[in-house]
Amino acid sequence: KDAHGNEAIFAGSYGWSSAGRFHHAKTQMQRFLNCFGGYTAQKHSYSLAAGLAILPHIVGDLAPLRGLTSWASIAEATDTLVAFGGIPIRNTQVEPGGTASHTTVPWLKKLAARGTHVVSITPLRNDTPDFLNPEWIAPRPNTDVALMLGLAHTLVSEDLHNPHFLAAHAVGGEQFLAYVMGGADGQAKSADWAADICDVPADTIRTLARRMAAGRTMIATSYSLQRGDHGEQTFWMTMALACLLGQIGLPGGGFGFGYGSMHGQGNPVPKMPSLTHSAGTNPTGSFIPVARVTDLLLNPGGEYDFDGERRTYPDTKLIYWCGGNPFHHHQDLNRLLDGWRRPDTVIVNEPWWTPTAKLADIVLPATTTLERNDIGHSSRDRFLVAMKQIVTPQFQSKNDFDIFRGLAQRLDIEAAFTEGRDEDAWLRHLYDQAREGAGPLANRMPDFDAFWEQGILELDAPEKPHVVYEGFRADPAANPLPTPSGRFEIFSETIAGFGYDDCPGHPVWREPAEWLGGQTAKTWPLHLISNQPKHKLHSQLDFVGPSRAAKQDGREPVFLSPGDARARSIQDGDLVRLFNGRGETLAVAVISDDVRDGVAQLPTGAWFDPADWAGSSSLERHGNPNVLTLDKGTSKLGQGPISHTTLVEVEKFNGQAESPEPFRVPEVVVLPAAE
Repeated sequence: KDAHGNEAIFAGSYGWSSAGRFHHAKTQMQRFLNCFGGYTAQKHSYSLAAGLAILPHIVGDLAPLRGLTSWASIAEATDTLVAFGGIPIRNTQVEPGGTASHTTVPWLKKLAARGTHVVSITPLRNDTPDFLNPEWIAPRPNTDVALMLGLAHTLVSEDLHNPHFLAAHAVGGEQFLAYVMGGADGQAKSADWAADICDVPADTIRTLARRMAAGRTMIATSYSLQRGDHGEQTFWMTMALACLLGQIGLPGGGFGFGYGSMHGQGNPVPKMPSLTHSAGTNPTGSFIPVARVTDLLLNPGGEYDFDGERRTYPDTKLIYWCGGNPFHHHQDLNRLLDGWRRPDTVIVNEPWWTPTAKLADIVLPATTTLERNDIGHSSRDRFLVAMKQIVTPQFQSKNDFDIFRGLAQRLDIEAAFTEGRDEDAWLRHLYDQAREGAGPLANRMPDFDAFWEQGILELDAPEKPHVVYEGFRADPAANPLPTPSGRFEIFSETIAGFGYDDCPGHPVWREPAEWLGGQTAKTWPLHLISNQPKHKLHSQLDFVGPSRAAKQDGREPVFLSPGDARARSIQDGDLVRLFNGRGETLAVAVISDDVRDGVAQLPTGAWFDPADWAGSSSLERHGNPNVLTLDKGTSKLGQGPISHTTLVEVEKFNGQAESPEPFRVPEVVVLPAAE
């Protein structure tokens, strides 16, 4: 701190950690460091970085993410649900803060019973459940914007769009339509043009556009689409397409992001203050875009663009991480491994010997959820849960709060960190704070002792189904959006003013750095889809029964189409090598009709297990896709991760394969106590 300044402490510490609202490791660590003078943080999330950057410019806030039209409205009024990225119910098993009542499948079954036509646009058939009887359209990965432009062109050329909505509720329609119809660059973005890019028949695109205009349509775009090169365009184009249809603000119509990305998206919930522990304010103000970790470590002093600013990477001397596992969720892990070795010290709080813990200089053993008291709550759910301690802290482990309290005591900042409260006092304070700000709901919330005794608190759902932008549609002058124009910004003067070649002033199609229609595909002919796993949350509990049972011979499965497997003489159950210029990993082949030709599906979650930990490009033995993914920002605007922009090749592995050892505990040497 004295020699290099607090900016030299990198403590983004990205990760889900515990469902509990007090013992959230990242929050505890950042509160401690804020009391210590600050640190370099991370901005946005790996899930949504590009979306979080673009939405404030084009709709003014995060309403299409945080205030989605409810499933109740969709179930009652939607004729056609167009799901870009599908509605993968495997993701709805989890949400930040925990899930008390799993409601997504029941809502989807109401859609099915009503006869809503569901169109699932994704390279993976099983991204949408079969009971919805979905129409499956399987474009090349990363070409959704081109497909949306083809839909937009059909709507306009066949006079199926709503010019009155555009005029009253949006700005920039003229510039955008000039691009769509070819007046801006000489290329009409027709269904035929889109078909060549997407590998989807032009008639399929035209038929879908007509169906969308013929009835009440909800466009649901998953988070996954914006985790590709130029990912901002997917969210922007979704909004523009919905503006052309003109159904925004109507029951069951418009657009939304993340239905199916996690549980609770679209769940009818009461409005109440979030029950969260405050990390305070970072005195340094220093941060990096969330996924630029390796660039930070490898390029101290390097400059980069981000959301209209020219910024500089600080020189990192210390990394502090707890509650997360970057050697699961970051891209190009071999490159991260090089950067991780640059700082002088790495400290990790962790209950498990994760890859990140194995790569730390100092590991402080932290408790698990079962060893502490907490409150579970999600803003997407109607429940508060008393998470009662089951066992006392094991061996020498401590709660993250107690670890940082001990450090704070030694650094003379304990009073600021704890505010004089222990665990019990903090739980009471957080609950009482939420109760005081709950308005009419406060009458449904007993005092803390009564809540703790009963164990769970259920709040009533709103009686009226929520429709996002309902008030804005009815009276845009009285209910303007928080954008410069007060309307949807199909053209953004602000973004245009940044002068970014990779993110101009309105939605556009830009070729990804790697895709099946590009030159790179001649060398690496398969597009890697590294989606969320079915049997765990990211990499959490990869070592327990459900996750291990889903592996084959201790490795993750990779799903290939019958045609791609046949072309490579690969049979079901074969050990295969996935590789490109960034790395290589082993997995077990599963041949599936649910995967589009030209795609290899290797879910995330496998703990990083290189054959040589001391090297920087050795064979990964466990099936971790992030040794293959591209570590590049979505654009200068959002700088988000682009894990879904990755090409690979797959071949049958004929060598002598070492057994994976991702869960091997390092040898622990106990030194004699100092005399």
